[in-house]
Amino acid sequence: MAITLVPICTGQGRIDLEEWLCLAKELLERTDSYTAIFHKRERIRDTLKARETVLLKFKKPFMVYMKWIDGPGKGREVYYVPGWNDNRMLVREPALRGTVTLNLHPKSPLAMQGSRHPITEVGLDRMVTLFENHLQKRWGSNEVELKRGQKEVLFGRWVLPVEIVFPKNRRNDSYCYRSIISFDLEKKIPIRVRNFDWEDRLVEDYGYEALQLNAGLTDADFSPSILRGSFK
Repeated sequence: MAITLVPICTGQGRIDLEEWLCLAKELLERTDSYTAIFHKRERIRDTLKARETVLLKFKKPFMVYMKWIDGPGKGREVYYVPGWNDNRMLVREPALRGTVTLNLHPKSPLAMQGSRHPITEVGLDRMVTLFENHLQKRWGSNEVELKRGQKEVLFGRWVLPVEIVFPKNRRNDSYCYRSIISFDLEKKIPIRVRNFDWEDRLVEDYGYEALQLNAGLTDADFSPSILRGSFK
């Protein structure tokens, strides 16, 4: 669905965006774990791939369990905890006869096949920190254009989309040309981010549906034994 975005006052836009990103960061710092239905669509080698839907568990300091429930890779399960299994992901792939179990380093060619980011970069914390750090380089230079959309319902939540347009002459040190961040109006936390490249093509679309913060997950929820299709 198309979003109508209109320019907003740079000063006021800065206050809102900085404040919301700061609130999101503080909230996530107080969050020990969360679960979500993670929606992912990425452009790989100039091809915009089909949307993937993943059940996600995340626990600090960094424990990840993912199960693909729709789209390419449906049935795949991934488990990763730094320092365990020689820092390799434990992956179960659906096959014609049962499943295939693999141990892959996060940045290995096979692990990165069909993905723009390794599993070590999964999570809301990284996304919020990325935008906060990137924007801090631009404030005060009048190089960033901000636009605000109308509030809408996304994943059953009221959100406000905010677009950030970076200067084209700073292509080499900007993460992307523009981003549209949809903030949950109640919690001021981004639950969807769309990034566009310098040809203004969608390259990344990440969404967090049914996000449950402080989900009460324990280390037992991240035992390798969960790779049997369970998701509590």
